[in-house]
Parts: sequence; C-alpha cells; structure tokens
Amino acid sequence: METKRFTTNKEDLAEAAAIIRNGGIVAFPTETVYGLGANALDPEAVKKVYDAKGRPGDNPMIVHIARASDIGQMTPMLSPKIVTLIENFWPGPLTLVLKKKEGIPKRTTGGLDTVAVRMPDDPAALEIISRAGCPVAAPSANLSGRPSPTRAEHVLADLDGKIDAVVMGSECRVGIESTVLDMTGDVPVILRPGIVTADNIEAALGVKVEYDPHLKQNPKDETADFKPRSPGMKYRHYAPKADMLVVEGQRDDVKREIERLKKLNEGMGNKVGTILFEEKAFIEAAHDLFAELRELDKEGVDMILAGALSDKDGVGFAVMNRMLKSAGYNIVKV
Repeated sequence: METKRFTTNKEDLAEAAAIIRNGGIVAFPTETVYGLGANALDPEAVKKVYDAKGRPGDNPMIVHIARASDIGQMTPMLSPKIVTLIENFWPGPLTLVLKKKEGIPKRTTGGLDTVAVRMPDDPAALEIISRAGCPVAAPSANLSGRPSPTRAEHVLADLDGKIDAVVMGSECRVGIESTVLDMTGDVPVILRPGIVTADNIEAALGVKVEYDPHLKQNPKDETADFKPRSPGMKYRHYAPKADMLVVEGQRDDVKREIERLKKLNEGMGNKVGTILFEEKAFIEAAHDLFAELRELDKEGVDMILAGALSDKDGVGFAVMNRMLKSAGYNIVKV
C-alpha cells in the first residue's frame, strides 16, 4: 500500500483521524515516541497494527485518550489514587494499568482482563485522537523488536508501504516510552520504567511504589507461559541490527574498556560504533538512545559498544532497561 505523508496542520490531522475512525492505521508523534494508532474498539483495526509491526499477539497495547474524562470508557475502577495520578501526570508519559470494562477487545489488551491507558502530551496526538472519536491503541510505530522511533523518518524506515499514513511531526521530546504503572492491586507496581519515576509517583501518592520483579530478570529466563502485563516485559526489544555489548563499571574503567574493545574489533576488520553518555545526563540519554541506535544502523556498524548508566537514578534505570534489552543482556563488567 502507499503510505501517505501528512503534516501537522488541522486539515491533515482531520484526515489522519478519519483513517483511524474508518478502520485504518496511522503513525503519529507523541511526546515519548511515535505511535501506530488504530481504533482500540475495533479488533480488525488492531489486528492491522499487530500485522504491520510483526508484534506477538499476547503483547498488550496502550490505549490513548484525548481527555482524562474519557477514562470512564475504559475502566469501571477509579480510586482516589488513580484520580491523583491523573491530576498530577496527565497529559504526560504515564500509563495506568486498570481493570478493563466489558466490550474492550481482548486483541487490544493481549487477552488480559486489564487495560493500559494514557493521555499523551502532544498537540498533534491529542487532535487526532479527539477527532477520531474513539480511544486509540498505539504501540510504538516500528517493526517489533527494533529501536522505537523518535522521528518520522524512523517510522518510514520500518513501515513505509505497510501502514496507511504517517504524520510528519517533530522529534519526540522524551525519547523513551511511557512509564507503565499497574494500579489493579493494593500497591502501585511499575511494569515499565520511564521518565516519570518511582520517586515522582511516591511523592504524588504518599505511598511506596514497587517495581515488577520481571524488570530485573533476563527475558531469556522467562517461562513460556509468562503473560506480559505491559509492553516491553517479555520479548527482546529495541534491538539494533549490529551486535551490541554494554560495558558496566566505574566511569574511567568503562571508557578504557570501550576503547580497548573498539581497537580490538577494528583490528579484526569490524566497523564499531560507540554510545557513551555523560555520567549523569539521564534525560539526554533517554532522549537520544533510540536515535543513536538507529543512526549507527544507518552507518552499517558491525558492533555497538555502550557505556552503562547508573540505575540508582529513576530515569537512569529506565534508560538501562532499554539499553540492556537492546543488547540482549550482553554485558561485560569492568
């Protein structure tokens, strides 16, 4: 199929919304990464997203809404804590996992009895969702397993000819996907870390937030019957085409080891790329990681050597979650 290119003017966004309303799929910018949107209440439309991405059917999608009040379409459950989170973090990069209402297709929720919902903080995204007149399921607009797209060109590199349209918006402000917070139990649990940290959430709610234990587990160790409750929990994600190694340790030791491995591999005829963020530049690392992985792919490197960041910082933990998955948990400690 031909993939249409839309601008972010009102007329083009109205046309993009009409495509979604009529069962098509459209990539559009959000503040986190580009999403691939379909009518969340139309199982056939959602199937097109899974097919275009090559996405496993048990990997749940995040449903995007244009107004906080639209959450009532998704869930019967709205506790005071959930209202507090909405007041503090929406619109923005926080996804809430909630009990789902009857009528939300299991294809959208990966077969689960919960639904993941967020309200993005991007004018084009909000305009499209509002004009579509339906909640919009929108996972990242890339081939499943590849680095998430933070620019329209990344979307086209993966999905040109496979989707109906792409909105050619600006580069995404945040650069990694939203924090996913499970609010179905007594204790809030982070299923996927992001720029909204556990500290941020604890400050808003006044209660302790936990991390899902799977976040610190190599996906290769997952049992076959493990059902992911959030995108990014089960399958290898964010992977560049090149082999990738994460070097972890004291900063100076990491720099020396990266330089040593670079020379060693180049001596064997390999083209080597490196990713080494400033030690405490966590926000910058979140913004740039996926773009750097895609740039190194364009350069045709054979190997990527990446310096680990501290996971003691909430945003650093979120970046390392992506970096380790990108490398397939291929780590060397120095």
